[in-house]
Amino acid sequence: MKKVKLSIILLLFFQVSAQTKADLQLLAEINQIKAIDNHSHAERVTSENEIDEEGDALACGGLEFVSPPPMRLRIDNPIYTGAWRDFFGFRADAINEESSRRYLLIKNKIRREKGDSYPAWILNKLNIEVMLANRIAIGRGLDSPRFRWVTYGDPLLLPFGTRGARQVNPDVKFFYSQEEKLLKRFLWDLKITKLPLDFEQYLKTVVTATLERHKANGAIAVKFLAAYYRSLDFAETSKSEAQSVYAKYANGGGEPTPAEYKKFQDYVFRFIAGEAARLNLVVHIHTGGGCGHFFNLKTANPLLLEPFINSPNRKAKIVLIHGGYPFTDETAFLIEKPNVYADFSAQTFLLSPRSLSRVLRDWLEYEPEKVLFGTDASPATPDVNWEESAWLTNKTAREALAIALTEMVNDGEITRPRASEIARMVLRENANALYGFGLKD
Repeated sequence: MKKVKLSIILLLFFQVSAQTKADLQLLAEINQIKAIDNHSHAERVTSENEIDEEGDALACGGLEFVSPPPMRLRIDNPIYTGAWRDFFGFRADAINEESSRRYLLIKNKIRREKGDSYPAWILNKLNIEVMLANRIAIGRGLDSPRFRWVTYGDPLLLPFGTRGARQVNPDVKFFYSQEEKLLKRFLWDLKITKLPLDFEQYLKTVVTATLERHKANGAIAVKFLAAYYRSLDFAETSKSEAQSVYAKYANGGGEPTPAEYKKFQDYVFRFIAGEAARLNLVVHIHTGGGCGHFFNLKTANPLLLEPFINSPNRKAKIVLIHGGYPFTDETAFLIEKPNVYADFSAQTFLLSPRSLSRVLRDWLEYEPEKVLFGTDASPATPDVNWEESAWLTNKTAREALAIALTEMVNDGEITRPRASEIARMVLRENANALYGFGLKD
């Protein structure tokens, strides 16, 4: 019996010991890399009492939540006091009404002092050289080259009525209403008061014209949030099928059936991907889990994109945003495709550094050239806003990367110099090459 107990103790000891700690020298190197953040929801500078209404096209704050969010996303999590300390020198043991009040006095004072330079000041604190901002419009203080604009493509897939589709669940109702508002803005910007009756004209004067306009205004990528309202199965569809649907409903003749709308969207999505390639816009696609209690996880599996990825339209560069989490094993195989990349944004606030390191190691063993750093820094409350979110996710990402690379070195898979090289690739050089930034040290 004593031998059994001793064996159990030894087993537990070796299991704990097997949890590799990050090499401190490597972590120090990683913390000094000027990163490129592939995915964020940075807020523009606003005047006092002004609200930023040009942020995320489908902000999750508009949903009704019943269950509490994951632990690391809870705004009373004391982990965020680390951001309070590192950004503004304010120390607190907990987040409560009193500590938040005192913190915001200091934070708001510095925001006023920094003015339009405040967002870039935050990036300097995080050692992030470039942050890609997913926004309706880029906005004050989010100036290039420090901030780069990622626009949205979903409204172009939804030119017809969605009244029937909105009845599916409360989340979908909210999402469709947001997309409808954004389409109206796209049309307003183009000085178009009603949809063209001809499908070819819709593609030319609305779809292509919108992409060209956004490109001219600084967009470097176009993002799709389709997983929030439909499957990622964008099947090959003939132009004549899409044209038939458009001709039937463009003049306000009701609402397409789900099957009809899917055919139309399938064709237009692939058309947009082709135009994005022509305009040198990278295609970002939300993959994996999303917010809202009615989110359909199985239809957000990145494997559903494989027929599209394997299609002749391979010139489009595709980034699987959030790396398909929790379908990260599937993502590891997909990034072997020549035109596919993945970032690990969102995983940076859902997972601990230890858990995230396991995902990163799997990906780095496949295609280290295709892995992109991303924070998914997102606004929440004044005291835990996009800045504090960026602090947590930036810290988590760098620690996770250090752990994964340390393990690979210890296991003899890579050399120590190669670990440093891969770290730079993930945090900076892969994105630098993908977007053609041409950044130098």
